[in-house]
Amino acid sequence: MSDQNFKHVVLAGNPNSGKTTIFNSLTGLKQKTGNISGTTVEIKTGNFRVGKTNFSIQDLPGIYGLSSSSKDEKIAQDAILSNKEKLIDLLVFVADASNLRRHLYLFSELSRLKMPILLALNMSDRAKKKGIEIDVKRLEQELGIRIVELNARKNKGTEVLKSELKKEQFICHHHLAQSKSHDPEETYSKIDHLLNSVQKTVGKDKRRTRSLDSVFTHKTWGFPIFLVILFIVFQAVFKLAEIPMEWVESGFEYLIDLSSSMLPTSWFKQLWINGILAGLSGIIVFIPQIAILFLLLSILEETGYMARVSFILDRVMRVFGLSGKSVIPIMSGAACAIPAIMATRNIENAKSRIITIMVTPLMSCSARLPIYTLVIGMLVPQKTYLGVIGAQGAALMFMYFLGIVMTLVAAWIFKLILRDKSVNNFLMELPDYRLPRWNNLLTVCWTKSKSFVVEAGKIILIVSVLLWFLSSYQLDGGITYTDNIESSFAGQIGKTIEPLIEPLGFNWKIGIALITSFAAREIFVGTISTLYASGTDGSLSAIKTAMLNDVYPDGSFVFSVPTLVSLLLFYAFAMQCMSTLAVVYKETKQIKWPLIQLVYMSVLAYLVSLLAFNLF
Repeated sequence: MSDQNFKHVVLAGNPNSGKTTIFNSLTGLKQKTGNISGTTVEIKTGNFRVGKTNFSIQDLPGIYGLSSSSKDEKIAQDAILSNKEKLIDLLVFVADASNLRRHLYLFSELSRLKMPILLALNMSDRAKKKGIEIDVKRLEQELGIRIVELNARKNKGTEVLKSELKKEQFICHHHLAQSKSHDPEETYSKIDHLLNSVQKTVGKDKRRTRSLDSVFTHKTWGFPIFLVILFIVFQAVFKLAEIPMEWVESGFEYLIDLSSSMLPTSWFKQLWINGILAGLSGIIVFIPQIAILFLLLSILEETGYMARVSFILDRVMRVFGLSGKSVIPIMSGAACAIPAIMATRNIENAKSRIITIMVTPLMSCSARLPIYTLVIGMLVPQKTYLGVIGAQGAALMFMYFLGIVMTLVAAWIFKLILRDKSVNNFLMELPDYRLPRWNNLLTVCWTKSKSFVVEAGKIILIVSVLLWFLSSYQLDGGITYTDNIESSFAGQIGKTIEPLIEPLGFNWKIGIALITSFAAREIFVGTISTLYASGTDGSLSAIKTAMLNDVYPDGSFVFSVPTLVSLLLFYAFAMQCMSTLAVVYKETKQIKWPLIQLVYMSVLAYLVSLLAFNLF
């Protein structure tokens, strides 16, 4: 150790053992945690201080052993096995006390590396519920290392862990560490012998996991139950967000009215009201829906149900040739394709991983939600059937379900093209059902919503200012102001590309929005809001009215039913996200894959939209 006041600590353990929760407790950071394996796909680093000692700590992706070939496990393995310069001062092994037998197998491999090691016995409350009693003092003596009992979810035992980190740690001297054999059967035999002396099961197992799984993962009823839950989620996205969205819209209307009365007539007033405020209101008004969607998805994940969804859909995905390990990344794509693509690192087979990367962006992500909401609000009447079934919520669920279907079809086609004949077993530990931690849910909801506002807001500000300029000025013996948007720079650009998109039912204004939304899909709404804000009070409801009243020279409406359906389907399949393409390049290290992805998704979106426009 180069500095006596500095210690380098590494958190290692099986997936879903609670490493990231412990990492957050120690550092005060807010990394994403989940009741499902594969949440951590990169090494997370943080710092904390105990007394006069500074600690640098790394949270490694969960691993089952030191010989896996999956990319995420290789990251953790390399971080541990490449410790040639002895930079790791302490290895904290996090184990689930309720399933110690399985976790001790990895411990046996790590202990052979002869590094100082501390055992963090997490989830002790779950062990007690299962009727498992562990003689921690006896286990300490057997292993020859320090053991800390804690319940990281409830932040119990963290202070004890901190104080133990300051003390001298030991190298495991148990025969698990001495054995040179890598035979799993022999290793488990030694583990069983150890556990027989330190662990006993008393009373009855209080868990209801098995009885619940007999319903939620049933071969016949599991999938229909999933569809019902999905239906409830999207009904809630529309219903629960109605009042908050009205508050946001009213706030922007007040701000626009205030700006109109206080600011003198000038170019800045036009920019502020018709450019910046119109663009921002077109996105921020949808934050309640996005926050509710993230909240509900987090609840499903925290309770352990999302792990069951992966198990249920595994059977469906295998029919279309997808690897079982593709389930988690693809389902993650419902939130955002970027972390979902990074989560493909746990897929060992190279072709299966490429297929998963190529099809994941077809899943309807949160960036599509503002577009879906805007178009569905104009296309589908706000009606309720049987008192609980909202037509708009049903339409939103259909769009997400359509994304799942197209993802599976595309995967099947890619499997044929790449001639992937691999058969991948999907081994996954189904975690116990748990009550969600509301503070964690609210933190995730706030963090995700804030990130959406900040990231999208920066782009929207830039695009709104640029778009206002392009739609307000023309080249007429110089750069001059114009009230006629068709003669502006934006109008000229839109008219240039209009022949290409006219067969889809799109006019030149929609064409401009298609271009700007390559930066991020949600920019479409901000762009449309800016283009249609002129002549209105700038509110979203007024902009919607202006869109619905927009007509072609022949008197036909621009936003007719065929056009709205075409627009929905275009954004369901189009690759309108440069960030996703950048991540695909980063993960594959080849430019051909993001280019193929851009081309095939754009062609698919164009052809499906063309077909829909002509059918309707």
